[in-house]
Amino acid sequence: MADPTLILHALVLGFVEGLTEFLPVSSTGHLILAGQLLGFNGEKAKVFMIAIQLAAIFAVVFEYRAKLGHVAATLTREPASRRLALNLMAGFLPAAILGFLFYKQIKAYLFNPLVVASALVIGGLLILWAERRKHTVSAPTVDDLDWRRALGVGFAQALAMIPGTSRSGATIIGGLFLGLSRKAAAEFSFFLAIPTMFAATAYDLYKNWHLFNAGDIPLFAIGGAASFASALLAVRTLIKFVSRHDYTLFAWYRIVFGGLVLATAYFGVIDWTRAH
Repeated sequence: MADPTLILHALVLGFVEGLTEFLPVSSTGHLILAGQLLGFNGEKAKVFMIAIQLAAIFAVVFEYRAKLGHVAATLTREPASRRLALNLMAGFLPAAILGFLFYKQIKAYLFNPLVVASALVIGGLLILWAERRKHTVSAPTVDDLDWRRALGVGFAQALAMIPGTSRSGATIIGGLFLGLSRKAAAEFSFFLAIPTMFAATAYDLYKNWHLFNAGDIPLFAIGGAASFASALLAVRTLIKFVSRHDYTLFAWYRIVFGGLVLATAYFGVIDWTRAH
């Protein structure tokens, strides 16, 4: 039977993953910081943190099952369905290629709390800049997006390979710069997460499968369930939120949270540099 402490850690990390995956605050960054505080770190923990993202993606598939089912059923008949499929392919390619080329370097050098905190602050400042500039909407809905802008969003997503940047934050803000409405940017970010995170999770598990055994099944089940439930809540909440508000709140959250991590490191309150 799995260690009760590890099960508790899996539960906590599952909720952290689900709540932060689709908000522009960096789920990977929060997982690294939470794992460090819980002492749940090392190579096996890194893979677990990526694996539970799969459950969060299933939450998006479940929430948009009608839309995704319609696209799949009408792919050969409706131009709008083909356009969305093409846009997802265009948006997926930059992160797929760069991730494959630089996987080892990213895992070796960037998965640490101080990189995360710095990226949180920088990303928050970029969100403030994006929200304070004039926002001209030329693509009110996901169906209005063309492949060139989808590719641009894909390059923005590639920046999220730096932990703490936020995949959803990069794609949403990239979408705003490229003329998407806030709702369209958020929804395209959700859809783009499906191929991107499925591929990232599958590749990471393939590379690190030797780290797991049958005793890990409870950890995956509990962490996955928590991730699914909290991600579903986060997706529904974000869409309602952005219909009435901008992303400034998330920007200030990133700046304050990242600043606190850097301050505790600088003053020696927490040793963020221990094994990760």
